[in-house]
This record gives sequence, C-alpha cells and structure tokens, in this order.
Amino acid sequence: MNFKEKYTQIKQLGQSEIKKIEQKMVTPINTREPLNSYLKDFLNYPSKRIRPLLAILYTKACEQNLTEEQLELLSIIELIHNASLIHDDVIDNCDTRRNHKTLSAEFDNKLAVISGDYILAIAMEKLTQINNIEIIKKISQTIKQMCIGEINQNFDRFKIGTIENYIEKTKNKTALLFECTLYCCALLNNPQKHDLGLISQLGLDIGIAFQIRDDLLNLSTIDTTKPIKNDVQDGIYNAPIIYAQDINNYSSGIEKTKDLLNNYIQNAKLKIKDLPNNQYKTALFEFLELLNNV
Repeated sequence: MNFKEKYTQIKQLGQSEIKKIEQKMVTPINTREPLNSYLKDFLNYPSKRIRPLLAILYTKACEQNLTEEQLELLSIIELIHNASLIHDDVIDNCDTRRNHKTLSAEFDNKLAVISGDYILAIAMEKLTQINNIEIIKKISQTIKQMCIGEINQNFDRFKIGTIENYIEKTKNKTALLFECTLYCCALLNNPQKHDLGLISQLGLDIGIAFQIRDDLLNLSTIDTTKPIKNDVQDGIYNAPIIYAQDINNYSSGIEKTKDLLNNYIQNAKLKIKDLPNNQYKTALFEFLELLNNV
C-alpha cells in the first residue's frame, strides 16, 4: 500500500470531523465574484488536512470527543495554513497547486496577496470568538515565527548553513503550526488531563519530521532536463546538501538526512506510547511510519 492509499485509510478515522471543519472554513467567505467562488473552491480542494487530522486522532486516542469549539479552532488553523499557501505561491511564482491554477496565476499577485490577508483576517476574527487569551497569544506568536522563518530563508538563499540553522528554520516555517494545533486543541478540552509540555514537543517532532521528509522528496524530483522549480534551483539548501557540503553531489547527505528524519519519528513515537490502546493511537503510529516512507 503506497503513502496516499494508507494515508486515506488513516484519514477516514477523522473524516466526519474534517467535513465539519471544512464547512466552518468556507462559511465566512463573502467577497466579490469571481474571487468569492475561487476562494471557496480553493479551500475545498482535496487536501491532506494533516494538522487537524493529527489533533483529531490525538484527542480521540485520549478517549475524548472533539467539542464544537475545538472544531472551530482547527478550522482557524487550516485557514491560517491556507493563507500562507497563497502567499507562498506568490513568493515562489507557482502556477499550480493541488492540480489547479494558483490564485496568482488565475488573477494576479496583487489580488493573491490581499486574498491571503483576507483569509488570515477571517481566521483572526473567528479566533476572537473563542475568547481564550492563551490561545490567541499562542497562535499570534506562531504566525510571527512562520514569517521569521520565511524572512530568514530569503536572506540565507544560496548559502550552505548548519544543521542547527536548518532545524531552526524548519521549526519556524513548519513545525510550530503542528505544535500550535495539538497544544491549543488540548487546551480547549480538559487541559488538566494532558501533559501540555509533552504535547508541545510531540507537535514539534512531527512537524520537523514532516518537513525533513518533504525536503528529501523535493530533491528526489529534480530533473535537469525539465524547467521545474525546486529548492536547489531557488537557492534553498536543506539537510542533504548541508551534510554533504556540496550542491551538485549531495548523495552522501541523503542517508544522514534519513537518519535525522528517523530520530524525530522515534522521538514522536515515545511521546504517544503511553496513550490508551485504541485504533486512534494505532493510526498515529501508522502515520509516523508513513513519514519514514521516502
């Protein structure tokens, strides 16, 4: 069974909650046509919904059902994530995402930037309705760090940095939103029953592992005969190149990067081993195993 098939199987365990989250995402969209329809379609395009799914699985593994407030929170996280994707497509000059034209390709960069801001504003408006100052602060800090990660990556283009800098960038750009999702979701439902520090570290481990895997896959798609953008061409040198210290011959860094990936996966497994034994805990372990499939 390949990654897509296995992930689809795992996702079924949270499908009813994900449908509610997706409805909560599109309901507030209310702007002029044809942008209005585009944004609703964009938010409804088939997506992995990895962040909300992990929070759903973890909550259910703890033998808790998700509240409406938690589902609202997860819709906010997904709106923030999707706003960042719209902005990323402008930054990276991407024409397609999820097999559809990007907003910047469909309209233009100016409208794409303001549309990303619009979705982010909707997320912030929804966030005030949750009325939890700790969650508002956590999400605000996470968005700030995501921006810092992008800023630092821009200034570090075409430079081979250190593994420590790579992990810090990965944490800011990707892992903190995973951590924020699990942490804030736990805060909204009997937080005294959770080890919030452990949940925070679990989110970071999974988020970093997810990005390392993505970086490995990005390198494996390089074909010099085709004009397809990739990180190396954009001057973004990730773990394999850092380990090899060579942008043209980084094969020696691939295995070291796979070891790094496995370390984060094993650390994440340790943090869920004491959860009650049920199908949701099993699904979390299966998801972590999928991340090792590179």
